[in-house]
Amino acid sequence: MADNGSKGREEGSGLKPLVSVIIPAYRCAATISQALDSALVQEVSLEILVLNDQSPDELDQVMERYSSFAQIRYFHNKEKLGASGSRNRGVRLARGEYVAFLDADDWWAPGKLKAQLAIMKKEKVVLCATGRELVTPEGKLTGRVIGVREKITYPRLLLHNCINCSSVLLRTEVARENPMEHEDSHEDYILWLNLLKKYRRAAAVNQPLLKYRLSASGKSGNKLASAGKTYKAYRYHGFGPVRAALCFAAYSVNGVRKYLFSYIK
Repeated sequence: MADNGSKGREEGSGLKPLVSVIIPAYRCAATISQALDSALVQEVSLEILVLNDQSPDELDQVMERYSSFAQIRYFHNKEKLGASGSRNRGVRLARGEYVAFLDADDWWAPGKLKAQLAIMKKEKVVLCATGRELVTPEGKLTGRVIGVREKITYPRLLLHNCINCSSVLLRTEVARENPMEHEDSHEDYILWLNLLKKYRRAAAVNQPLLKYRLSASGKSGNKLASAGKTYKAYRYHGFGPVRAALCFAAYSVNGVRKYLFSYIK
């Protein structure tokens, strides 16, 4: 599959996609097809940007199966950028009015983007998230759902990051003005905090439209390391040590409650 920008341009129509789906890709040959297929069935005009972050597996061979799909644009990073750097590159290359982030081991339910676009138009917000269902590392649905408030404010987000990156739909111009930074922390959480501090609120669809794969090897898999990254996120957001510690304490309590509720029926 050629590494150029020709895929997804709806040649001859002169039309741009409404949504640009951005998928950072590293060691994901076994899972990316499910992510791609779930994006391709969304009932909106879209393009899919896959950013191969020097993946050492058979990702190129998997992507070759999608070479005939005009919506898909496949790129190789010349140097390893990490997940946030790949997302930032995807945002710069995006042609849509909106960008949607999707990790290569997650997938979406049908109608996810359509529902979010309707909410964003109604609520006049720049960002919209969704609820999610937890999936085992092997890809089996667990039935465990983590919901999300339909109106998300900055004060509430300080206490609990209810916005999962793979669920986010965001205006492209806003994403370009606010790239993800500080990958040694939770760079997505820093971005959501910065955006809600500026725009005051975001919206969400409280349905499990994201299927979120649990992974012990993922960035959030090690809970102790994740805790340190959360504290760093508050510091990068501009808080002093005391306020960062207080926010982290509240965050920890809410995190425990969130996972307890998701497992108790």
